[in-house]
Amino acid sequence: MTEAATCRPPRPQAVYFFATCVVDQFFPGAGLDAIRLLEREGITVHFPENQTCCGQPAYTSGFHDEARRVARAQLELFPEPWPIVVPSGSCAGMMKHHYPALFAADPALTAKAVAVSARVYEFTEFLVTVLGITLEDRGGPTKVVLHTSCSARREMGVHLTGRALLGQLNQVSVAQQEHEAECCGFGGTFSVKHPEISGAMVQDKVNALRATGAERVVSADCGCLMNILGHAAWKDRQEGRTRPSLPGEHIATFLLKRTGGAQ
Repeated sequence: MTEAATCRPPRPQAVYFFATCVVDQFFPGAGLDAIRLLEREGITVHFPENQTCCGQPAYTSGFHDEARRVARAQLELFPEPWPIVVPSGSCAGMMKHHYPALFAADPALTAKAVAVSARVYEFTEFLVTVLGITLEDRGGPTKVVLHTSCSARREMGVHLTGRALLGQLNQVSVAQQEHEAECCGFGGTFSVKHPEISGAMVQDKVNALRATGAERVVSADCGCLMNILGHAAWKDRQEGRTRPSLPGEHIATFLLKRTGGAQ
């Protein structure tokens, strides 16, 4: 048994899946594919139907009372001691690192927030560090480029787990982009408050991703994908392209396709 395996937490039989607003509204297929991957590993996935937003947009905009009201509703969704799997580094970061501070004035809610935060895992982190998933590539040769969100990299510290998963696919070549550690410019409400800066940042990111010659971009964060793919599509229209120069998808969708789908 390897050292990594001995350090791994016990394999759960069930998990909660917190989909996030962006997945729910714009990338539902990514959420379903993530669930299919978990179920394929023998995990029972519970989807609390009353889940809404994690509260991050209000929190990062300085509206902490409003964020507390939204976040408090989420605290009630996870009564069983199962892991909470989140297909987004930013929402996982909010729940894991900011919920305890958000409820610091209320000891009872602080205890609940701490208990919830301890069970939160970003999706790729859960596959690698808890399940120790082994993937068998069933696709042809392809070249992809990985974008890791700022929150996944800097809050959750899981910027290497997506790369580790792609590295198991022996027919997939993972390109290195020039702006690997840089923000795509989305940042949730940042892109609304500072559209000119955000636009310049995503342009740099798209140029760097395109320059790799990769056939597609994959990411574990749909907010970033929405920003990157939206800008790339706009550039395609400006430049008269009728086919996307930079297609992309959530890493859950990419992994599921490459490994035979929901078996």
